[in-house]
This record gives sequence, C-alpha cells and structure tokens, in this order.
Amino acid sequence: MQIYYELALTQPFRVNVFNFAGMDWKAAISGFKNYLKLERSMSPNTVESYVRDVTQLYGFGETKGWELPPEKITLKQLREFIGEINDIGMSATSQARIISGMKAFYKYLLIEDLIKDNPTELLESPKTGRKLPDTLNIEEIELVINTIDLSKPEGERNKAMLEVLYGSGLRVSELVNLKISSIHFDIGFIRVLGKGNKERLVPLGGMAAKQVKTYMDNVRCHIQIKKGSEDILFLNKRGTKFSRVYVFLFLKTLAEKAGIKKSISPHTFRHSFATHLVEGGADLRAVQEMLGHESITTTEIYTHLDRSYLRDAIIQFHPRSK
Repeated sequence: MQIYYELALTQPFRVNVFNFAGMDWKAAISGFKNYLKLERSMSPNTVESYVRDVTQLYGFGETKGWELPPEKITLKQLREFIGEINDIGMSATSQARIISGMKAFYKYLLIEDLIKDNPTELLESPKTGRKLPDTLNIEEIELVINTIDLSKPEGERNKAMLEVLYGSGLRVSELVNLKISSIHFDIGFIRVLGKGNKERLVPLGGMAAKQVKTYMDNVRCHIQIKKGSEDILFLNKRGTKFSRVYVFLFLKTLAEKAGIKKSISPHTFRHSFATHLVEGGADLRAVQEMLGHESITTTEIYTHLDRSYLRDAIIQFHPRSK
C-alpha cells in the first residue's frame, strides 16, 4: 500500500498530474486538510492519516492510468481500490480506517459544493470484528485498588489515580494531564480536555473526590513542583506529570500482586466504568457524553452485557413479558 502513497509524493502535485480537466487534486486535499484541522478540530495524527488515505487513493489511480479528478471517481473504482488493498493483505481494521478517510474527504467536497454526488455513500467497510478489552467486575476493581500499599506516599497518589480512572472513565492521556483547576469539588464534576481538544464534563464520584483530597492534602503539598507543572494534579517525585507508560506499568504490577490473570491496562478501568454504567441502566447517550465519543456506534461496544442481565431486562421492560 505504501507504494501508492510514495508514488503520489514523488510526483508532487504537478498541475498536469493533479488536474485532469476538473477539480485540482492538490487544492482539494489541501482544503480537506484545513477542514479537518480547523472545522473538525481533529488531532494532527488523525489529520495526517486521513490525508494519507486520500493520497493513497490518488496514487492507486495513477498506477491504473485513470487520470481523473476527484469528482470523476466512481463507486466502482473505489471498490477496485479497496479490493486491491485487501488482496495485498491489509487488515480489516486498516481497510476500515482508509474507507473512513475517503468518506470524510468526499463529505468535505459535498459540504463545499464541489461535488453533487458522493461516490462513497454506498461504500461498505469490512467487518473488523473488534475484540472487546477485558473488563473487571466490581469485586476485581476493589481487589486491585486494595492491593495498593498506602503506607508509602505514592500509594495515596496511585489510589487517587485509579479512583479517578474508574470513577470518571478517563483516558490515560486525560488522567496524566488532569489539572487541579479542572476539578470542581463543589458540584462533583471534572472538566476534561479530550481528543481533538474537545472539552466535556464528567462526574467525579464521592470516593474519587475523597481520595483526591487526601492525596492533595497529605502528599502533593509536600512535593517540590517544577515550574510549569503547578496546576497538574498527579505528580511524580520530580514534581512533573507522569508519562502514560508509568500508569500502564504500575497497573500491571498491581494486577499481578492481586492475582488477576486478565490483561489489565488503564483502558480496562475506562471500559469497566462504561460497562458497569450500562449494566446499571444508564442511558447509552449519557455514557457516550461522559466518554467523549463522537459517534454513538463507538459507545455501543460497551453493551456486551451478560445473558442473565439481558434476560432480566426483557422480563422487566418488554410489554409481552408481563
């Protein structure tokens, strides 16, 4: 697949390459990139991925001698492109991501009135068969947290970190960047800066709030804080914020001490947070909002409820079960 991308890059947007009696590919891709950054507020990595996807489509067209502007590309040709990346062994997940990039590109062209018909409208993504990450039940959550050695200063801090991970469903990047000024103890909420610099409010549970205050009052206040980290909540011994790797490693160590055989990561706590909410009857839209998912379909992976729960829900709520 890289060959198509490299081909496009080695022929740097010349007019006779990109403009085939129609829309200019260079201008279209440049406009698309600005749209993703400025209007969609996507992260630099996501923007680069989407631009690469479209550039690879162009590169593939070059190898086939299509010589067509973006608006002349048809569904048949898009399917030919997807068939090619499938034949070279690209995974279903990678194929789905490339299709997502192409769909975003043609959606942009529609918004800008540069095309009338969207050739990606009927383009289907392959079934990725996403593997759900391991989930901890409530007893296992308690077991991991209770394994922390609270006789050490870092114990109080680590317990606070896990209580926030599980109690608020944060991503690990959101946890390590969490600011004191973003915590509103009076109303029980945290203001989180998530993907694409999008802000959201998430609840701060009572146990998490209590542990965070304990950490701040008894541990954090004794740390010599480096300049620039004054507002960071969770600090290491050097007075700066943690790396994401540290959180992964100390969680893995805790799981081993607790005798839990599952694959544990910070996302396990986020996943457990969402799963326990849904199992408890929380509205999926509310869970979507708390997790910061742009699409409800992303949140739907957290509805892997056990059969007994589903059976009880049907008996309780379905009109024909009365």
